[in-house]
Amino acid sequence: MAGPVVAAAVILDGRRPVRGLADSKRLSAAQRERLALEIRASAVAVSVAEAGVDEIDRLNILQATLLAMRRAVAALEPAAQHVLVDGNRLPDLGCPARAVVGGDARVAAISAASIVAKVHRDRLCVELDQRFPGYGFAVHKGYGTASHIQALREKGPCSEHRRSFEPLRSLLTDRG
Repeated sequence: MAGPVVAAAVILDGRRPVRGLADSKRLSAAQRERLALEIRASAVAVSVAEAGVDEIDRLNILQATLLAMRRAVAALEPAAQHVLVDGNRLPDLGCPARAVVGGDARVAAISAASIVAKVHRDRLCVELDQRFPGYGFAVHKGYGTASHIQALREKGPCSEHRRSFEPLRSLLTDRG
């Protein structure tokens, strides 16, 4: 419900495997932090990109996510020759690509990118918590938890809230 959508692109070095890669959602925050450091130290290339709240509200979350993916892949140095993307949708990347459903649990490079993106977004949410106290961003990371919704009811939205998302859209309509 808040903050940018984050995508990462990673080119792993087959000679320097990263042990413990898995779906970022199945790892603890400490495991993700450790792995993100190892990924950045051993990968051939790592890129992180965002699509901001205004882009999410203007384009929709899917299109904003695809935009962030395009930005991440475009920023890789060296450039990717073939891209594997988690999910069932492919952004136009300008190079061969394949969607892999459940890829974050099945493909090492996708797992690595998922971990790097999650760590980046979690850090952004900690920063949001400092900039906008009282919403609990450091705890719920922008998701629609009961405490986040309660904070929205009490404080109203801040500039980092996605106004196109429910229940925020309804909350704003109710407030007039």
